[in-house]
Amino acid sequence: MKVLIADKFESSGIQELESLGCTVASDPDLGPDTLPAAMKEHNPDILIVRSTKVPEPVFEAAGALALVIRAGAGYDTIDVAAASQRAISVANCPGKNSVAVAELAWGLIIALDRKIAQQTMDLRHGAWDKKGYAKAKGLKGRTLGIIGTGMIGQEVIKRAHAFDMPVVAWSRSLTDETASALGVTRAASPMDVAKRADIVSLHVAATPETKGMANAEFFAAMKNGAVLINTTRGSLVDEAAMIKAMDEKGIVAGLDVYNNEPAASDKSFDSALAKHPNVVGTHHVGASTDQAQQAIAGEAVRIVRVFADTGEIPNVVNRKAASDAKRLLVVRHENHPGVLAHVIGRISEAKVNIEEMENVIFQGNKGACAKIRLSDSLSQEVMSAIEDGSAGVLSVELTEIG
Repeated sequence: MKVLIADKFESSGIQELESLGCTVASDPDLGPDTLPAAMKEHNPDILIVRSTKVPEPVFEAAGALALVIRAGAGYDTIDVAAASQRAISVANCPGKNSVAVAELAWGLIIALDRKIAQQTMDLRHGAWDKKGYAKAKGLKGRTLGIIGTGMIGQEVIKRAHAFDMPVVAWSRSLTDETASALGVTRAASPMDVAKRADIVSLHVAATPETKGMANAEFFAAMKNGAVLINTTRGSLVDEAAMIKAMDEKGIVAGLDVYNNEPAASDKSFDSALAKHPNVVGTHHVGASTDQAQQAIAGEAVRIVRVFADTGEIPNVVNRKAASDAKRLLVVRHENHPGVLAHVIGRISEAKVNIEEMENVIFQGNKGACAKIRLSDSLSQEVMSAIEDGSAGVLSVELTEIG
């Protein structure tokens, strides 16, 4: 099995892949423009990426490619629709960087409260302003707002308790029972969090629904001088609205992510938001700790191992949750060549699509049962052709589902 790694990846992970018998090609300098050519050159079965974007031309250039693994949680850098169109699976490594991202979120919170970055810059320029910087609010007793209570959000919440901060949280799936277990107050909506919190930290995935969720209305709801932390994706924030809120309401922000981030090979970044004096920023490094990268590499290797051994793919993100099947055809049959080919042939002639199919073999290898989910019904004529057209067909049954 050939594996192409188009990003930085732990050497231990590469060694583990090779120990599985994989042929591994690693090029951390590949980008979205050069990756299609690399796909043609290496023709991998599996592509592993971290930050490298995987646009549609990569899939157009793919030959044997069956699986793309995002060595991280978010997969918005991958054209999942293009992968799905070509029946290429996309998997991720959720939860392995949760602690690392939570640690950075807290680093940004503390840095903003104590103005650590500004103090450092003054010291480097030979300035001393103890009186000016001795005005921190402190964190104890202030309300932390969490939007998104997945693995990262939960790690941030754990650390909030250590700072004696009450937490108000919202997540689409958050219940009163779960909120109680986490030690937080459940908010009615993201807007409710914005109104109630002194510090708001975003921890939802980048989706069409969350794009621009921190917009003008959101910032209008926030308290004057409140803090926004974003360590998830830049697309969650309307940057123009944030800059306006900074100028008019004194909103401050700790940011690890931005809109239109440069490619990994680019060394310059011209962002009005990043340059704003109310921002303390980092370079999209939330998951970039040795601990997190080792854990992510281990999970990526596990996905490859399971795929190689069983054909199953852990953490797949683009498998359809439920098919559009309208009928279930159950065929009990003798387990020998040609029987299922006969059944599928009759279904094809009827111009009915097979949505899903499972064939279970019984002990002794003599009998089997195929469960075939169909897009439409079959006529009695087709059912009779299936049952009578092969001596290996023992029985057929068609039922309505869905």
